[in-house]
Amino acid sequence: MSPMVQTRSHIMQKEQPSTKKERVLTGDRATGQLHLGHYVGSLQQRVMLQHDYEQTILVADLQGLTDNGHNPHKVSSNILNVVADYLAVGIDPLKTTICLQSAIPALSELTMYYSNLVSVARLQRNPTVKSEIAGKSFGSSIPAGFLTYPISQAADITAFKATLIPVGEDQLPMIEQTNEIVRKLNHIAQAEVLVECTPLLSKVSRLPSCDGKSKMSKSMGNCILLSDTDKQISKAVKSMYTDPKHLSIEQPGQVEGNIVFTYLDAFHSDSAYIEQLKMRYREGGLGDGKTKKILEECLQDILKPIRERRELLISDKSQLIDILRVGSEKSQEESNQVLNSVKKAFGLNLF
Repeated sequence: MSPMVQTRSHIMQKEQPSTKKERVLTGDRATGQLHLGHYVGSLQQRVMLQHDYEQTILVADLQGLTDNGHNPHKVSSNILNVVADYLAVGIDPLKTTICLQSAIPALSELTMYYSNLVSVARLQRNPTVKSEIAGKSFGSSIPAGFLTYPISQAADITAFKATLIPVGEDQLPMIEQTNEIVRKLNHIAQAEVLVECTPLLSKVSRLPSCDGKSKMSKSMGNCILLSDTDKQISKAVKSMYTDPKHLSIEQPGQVEGNIVFTYLDAFHSDSAYIEQLKMRYREGGLGDGKTKKILEECLQDILKPIRERRELLISDKSQLIDILRVGSEKSQEESNQVLNSVKKAFGLNLF
């Protein structure tokens, strides 16, 4: 058994009543393995949050189907990959509840109730939804599940009474729509049945792809995975976009828009050293080969231990399933309490 993984009985024995006040909900769609963008944008933050907050991480397989209904294997085959990534970076199932969206029926039922409080026009105005619809080129063939994604997300957040939601700025409209639903439900109930949530913005904006043309994305295949080999990392770094006008070492180079420096800012532990490199690059005398070598060494140091832990974890899928089952059972109990309160607000609690 991997030392990173606990058996179900071990987890249950060590669970203690929580004295933490704020509740945090985060999650990822199970549409592929996690990458460096996830690591710097949210995973590192989750590892820290688990020590001071009551944290739940949702593997969002149902939401993964909203644009992959024609290819459900893409979702089902990546559920355990995502769980392995979580554990490999240091998320502890004894401190963080890891659960599976489809294993918690209350989430789907809450989505149905909330859908009666939101108009189609409001969903279509959601900037995040509009942007993602345009990016996926759905045209007029938008899956209904994709359009109602914000409602499903509101169900997830409220089901766990989460008050802090780590997000990037592009997800702020989702938080706003969740709070609109909370206020509408509370108005119907004439009581505070649900609680509003607050976004916890990431310190690092979305990591660009290696070519600098778009954000790093699982679906676009332009990312460095947490499981990538030394060779794959080296190839990705060497292909990174720099300053196209920086044709020789002696020439002054531009740091702004240079993807290598963007990554060095995000991942290198010595910010003062990176500032010195930027100065040398701007003045002339520092080549792209040197900066890429520094970045590659930095990423290799970060990803090697993660990759090695991940290899151990993914080799024992039964342990990953066990962790997911325990977290889902705990989450099912919590979400059912919220569901019952919502049904009561609608007057649907006859028995």
